[in-house]
This record gives sequence, structure tokens and C-alpha cells, in this order.
Amino acid sequence: MEAALAALVSPDGTLAVRVTPKARGGERIVVEDTPKGPRARVWVSAPPEDGKANAAVCRLVAKALGLPKSAVSVARGDTSREKLLRIAR
Repeated sequence: MEAALAALVSPDGTLAVRVTPKARGGERIVVEDTPKGPRARVWVSAPPEDGKANAAVCRLVAKALGLPKSAVSVARGDTSREKLLRIAR
């Protein structure tokens, strides 16, 4: 999973994801093929309130990439399901 997710990180250090907050069945990341190319989908159990889901997404992506959680932040899409994450390496 780490290699597939890392391959989606752009050269400028961003990663586009689609988030499903308040998901049942546990937190997970799936890299799926779409007509526009591969993309990451992230399911988190945290509700979309007070930034809880955003924090859970950043934590989960950082863990999947083997980075500290402070290395991942939301660059765009704070209140949207479509987010652009900034990955600091």
C-alpha cells in the first residue's frame, strides 16, 4: 500500500484524496483506478465536525506513508470530501 500511495504524491508534494467520514467498517485507504487515472480514497470513522475527520485523514495517510503525522496537512478542501493534502518529506 505504501508504494501505491506514494506513487500518487505529485512532485510538488501534494496528494488528492476523496474522503468518506463517519464510515463503518474501520479506517482504510484504497488506491482505485478511475477514468481520470488512479486516485486515493480514504475512509475514516471520525465525524466531519470540528476538523476531527481531517485530523484522522492526515494521521492515516501519514501512517500509510511511514511519515510522522505532522508531515501531512490539508492544503485545500477543509469542508469538502475532495481534499488536497500537502506531504512534507
